[in-house]
Amino acid sequence: MAAKKQTYEENIEQIDEILEKLENEELSLDDSIEEYEKAIKLIKDSEKLLEIGEGKVLKVLEKNGKIEVEDLD
Repeated sequence: MAAKKQTYEENIEQIDEILEKLENEELSLDDSIEEYEKAIKLIKDSEKLLEIGEGKVLKVLEKNGKIEVEDLD
């Protein structure tokens, strides 16, 4: 049975927990590296989820006949 895919929000929550653990706990070097690797994987998964979400939004905009992309800077 495949593991349930986490949502973007769940990924961010887990990343926050890892960061807190790295900042506040005295972990061995090996444990710190392991936690860092978990965080990097979660960040990459989150980036993919954002790209998927962006694609869905653009499809909805295309169906409505308008595509207006603005920079939020």
